[in-house]
Amino acid sequence: MAWEQILGQARVVEALRRALESHRIAHAYLFYGPYGTGKRAVALKLAQALECEQNGSAPCGQCVSCTKVQRLIHPDVQVLLPYPSDADPEDLHERLARLAVEPYATVDYMRRPVLDDPTKTPSKQAFYTVARINEALRRTMGFKPLEGRYKVAILVDADRMRVEAANAFLKLLEEPTPQTVFVLTTERPELLLPTIRSRCQALRFDPLPADVIAQALVLHQGVPEQQAQVLARMADGSYSRALDLLANEVLQADRQQALDFFRQAYRFHSEALIEQLEALAELGRERLKGLLRLMLSWVRDLVFYRTLGENAPLINIDQREAIARFCQNLPQADLEGMVRLLEEAIVLIERNVQPLLVLSVLAAGLQEAMRGKAPERLLMALDDPWVLGLA
Repeated sequence: MAWEQILGQARVVEALRRALESHRIAHAYLFYGPYGTGKRAVALKLAQALECEQNGSAPCGQCVSCTKVQRLIHPDVQVLLPYPSDADPEDLHERLARLAVEPYATVDYMRRPVLDDPTKTPSKQAFYTVARINEALRRTMGFKPLEGRYKVAILVDADRMRVEAANAFLKLLEEPTPQTVFVLTTERPELLLPTIRSRCQALRFDPLPADVIAQALVLHQGVPEQQAQVLARMADGSYSRALDLLANEVLQADRQQALDFFRQAYRFHSEALIEQLEALAELGRERLKGLLRLMLSWVRDLVFYRTLGENAPLINIDQREAIARFCQNLPQADLEGMVRLLEEAIVLIERNVQPLLVLSVLAAGLQEAMRGKAPERLLMALDDPWVLGLA
């Protein structure tokens, strides 16, 4: 993958180009920004450039060193992922193999505890231990490069270090050996020790524009233009999330269920609603959260359409007609209240509140919102006026 194939992030790429061209490589880099915006892809590209036999401002992509880095088999380049204490080595190997093929792929244990099942919810924490920092980094990064010019270590989700591990890693940064480069990636730089952050050159990654994501889906994944536009807008600036949505076989069914939920909630007293609530309550927590986020995307489109009309930049562009009918038929709907209730429902599901209860109260709240006034919240005190029927 050449620099030109990195999606967006021109500012970051140019900074690294200049550093390579002038041979002023930082001892440690901190790549931070939203998920799926290219932090791992750029880190791997930087490692490839550092080891490239052409020794220029960009990797040639053809030499033996470039090929080895791309396949993640170069002896001087390490890629580390945080993992649970009982992680299967073969599973970890498979995750790294997928990362080599597609640097934007979701391979981390937090979002994908079971690699081939995106609906599974993580039940164990993934982290870096002090033993792993000492074994994987301190022991190896102290030696001279075997084949390349640098020893390179890429720590994905570096904020997942335990305190002891962070302090052990800090010692490596405080006592740098020649020809070593660390690249840390994170969405939450504030969770890293300030002393670690201060020893890294920080580069911020911005959310990717929807048109950049859509173009990549068309060119690299062969997705039809209209579908690519829908996925790109649903991905919210993350190409990794767009790839996840593309591979999600139940996405279209869930999009329809999201729309049906609004329709049944508006009627409220119906057997169809009861059946739907019971069916949705049986979904896994992660899939249910995804369904609620789909509902949020619908309401977001309603807000934009009500404000901008036909020129609104919709996420669900293939459902423009349904969105227009909603705005026409329910001009009094409290859309801001609907957003508030859906966001609270997601939080309640994350806190393991009983799904059927959350969905039932959500349906009642959305019914009120679509008729003009949403309740202030789903979770209420027993003496709340809404509970007492006085509001």
